Amino acid sequence: MRFLSCVVSAMLALCHISMASDTIIPRSTQPNLTDKLAPKIMIVSMASADLLQFGPEAEVWYRNLPSSGLGDLLALNISVPGLSPKYPYVHCTAEGAVCQVTTCEGEINAASTTMALVLSSKFDLRKTYFLIAGIAGVNPKHSTIGGVALARFAVQVALQYEFDAREMPRNFTVGYVPYGTKQPNSYPTIFYGTEVMEVNQALRDLAYNFAIKAQLADNDDSRAYRSRYKPAGRIWAPAAKGPSVVKCDSATSDVYYSGALLSEAFDNYTSVLTNGTGVYCMTAQEDNATLGVLLRMHIQHLVDFSRAIVMRTGSNFDRPPPGVTAYEHLLVLQQNGFAVAIENIYQAGIEIVKGILADWDKTFEAGVKPCNYVGDIWGTLGGYPDFGPGSITDGQPVSPAV
Repeated sequence: MRFLSCVVSAMLALCHISMASDTIIPRSTQPNLTDKLAPKIMIVSMASADLLQFGPEAEVWYRNLPSSGLGDLLALNISVPGLSPKYPYVHCTAEGAVCQVTTCEGEINAASTTMALVLSSKFDLRKTYFLIAGIAGVNPKHSTIGGVALARFAVQVALQYEFDAREMPRNFTVGYVPYGTKQPNSYPTIFYGTEVMEVNQALRDLAYNFAIKAQLADNDDSRAYRSRYKPAGRIWAPAAKGPSVVKCDSATSDVYYSGALLSEAFDNYTSVLTNGTGVYCMTAQEDNATLGVLLRMHIQHLVDFSRAIVMRTGSNFDRPPPGVTAYEHLLVLQQNGFAVAIENIYQAGIEIVKGILADWDKTFEAGVKPCNYVGDIWGTLGGYPDFGPGSITDGQPVSPAV
């Protein structure tokens, strides 16, 4: 969840992002591709306070990847019908091993762009790893601004009935009620199918082992805001520490929410929806939408859903520190996390990219076998989720459309 304060922070962050104008000019025109391009890795960016031509989440890759020795992401610039009008190209290294697409922010944009990408005749994505990498709001119980989280679950927390808090019953602590129920934090009885997406835990763990090699960025401004969380004691101890890589989960909502009450409510609901397994950590706008498309396209054998990685970096806290109101936290004070969150997308992400490429022949080309249930709340890809209504197909995968 990119809170509105990120927009203001982004303006300040521009002074931290050294970018000459020629670094964002495409290196080549539309290539003539006689064969489909089969990238090993597709980096999925969202945009994030789009004050630059490409959006900071993408620009950090364009600026830094050449120095990694893995190529220039602006070497090939491939137009794809159906991508965002603001981001109409998929950008790839010259040999096509690494590509990047920007969806634009929000669930509708993420789903539309991802669907257009996968259905494009210009790519073969059956063996491609999708690194969904963007900034997010962060739960001070588990991480901090600049921190990196790799998720097993993406939970659509705001897919509920909603009351204005001024009109909710007196015994309610929050104005959200799960579909088909009458009380907050009940398990829903009406499902859309996208409420919970569970990705490959074995792949997540490999990605984590790569990412912890990163030298994460930090700065004094971020440290200053973190220090406001110290009086909260042990429960928010991770907030006051420097950035690190952790394993915890992503909450999806198009609403820019902030404050202890909503954050705690969605923290609880994440636990409810995942049968107590999920750990609410990062708040974002796109993950369930992107994963929902990959799941549907897996059914058609166009992608492999078990090759999706969800990585978020904390740009702002989801709730204020002691002595600060939710309003001040969101719209007045500068949390100063945007610059380090953007930089750490690359710092952690490049380690994952390098790890996959280096071990492609031995491990990653064949795929990483999941050790957990992988899929949605319905069991669409086969198997039995230990959350939700269980498999609606008796454990069998849904057959592709003819």
